[in-house]
Amino acid sequence: MKKLLVLLLAAILLLSLCACTGTAFPTEGAVSAETQVTEPPAEPTQAPAATESVPVSEESVADPAEKPETTTPKTNILVVYFSRTGEQYNVGVIDEGNTAIVAKAIAAETGADVFEILPATDYYPYTYAELTDVAKKEQNENARPAIRDALPDLSQYDTVFIGAPVWWGDWPMIVYSFCETADLSGKTLIPFCTHEGSGLSGFDRKLASACPDSTVLDGFAIRGSDCQNDRSNVESKVQRWLDELGY
Repeated sequence: MKKLLVLLLAAILLLSLCACTGTAFPTEGAVSAETQVTEPPAEPTQAPAATESVPVSEESVADPAEKPETTTPKTNILVVYFSRTGEQYNVGVIDEGNTAIVAKAIAAETGADVFEILPATDYYPYTYAELTDVAKKEQNENARPAIRDALPDLSQYDTVFIGAPVWWGDWPMIVYSFCETADLSGKTLIPFCTHEGSGLSGFDRKLASACPDSTVLDGFAIRGSDCQNDRSNVESKVQRWLDELGY
């Protein structure tokens, strides 16, 4: 009995000692706030500064497909002419006037601008015999038929070729209308004509009389039948004449 009592007292004593020490074991995985070590946060990696975009003007970027604009220099030569189609002497009915053919050959060789004198009222007959009657009547009356179109600005031209068919040994009266209306002073005038045997018919002298303030050079005369039947020969003669004049 004493032995049992001693064992009971020993057990009670042992339990009392454990309660006084207060020893406890942390739960698995738990970390004390005092002993926890936190690694300093990594410094943020600074992104490289973005390259500042420089706006490019559209005008500064050349399109390789674009070609620079070129300006064609203006010519200082003008070809003025009066010409007729329909029935003409020795060539029959024509669709392109004899003098028009010469005028275009001159322009092709010199790069000149061209102005065709056209009547405001085209009362000239289609048949040759009737046309000669009207031409004679105009000459007898010293007529000045009106020109249909406004005259070109002559200030840009230094040289003016003036051509027409020979009508009764003279310029057609409508050419005098041009000479007396246009300001040809100080310009170089060069006459040319088409004919069927009369030659230049004093076109240069008569032009100088109508335009006393201009310089008139040697003219050019050729048969109208040649213009219709042998154009290449006419063009060759025009070229040689222009070469002699220095154009």
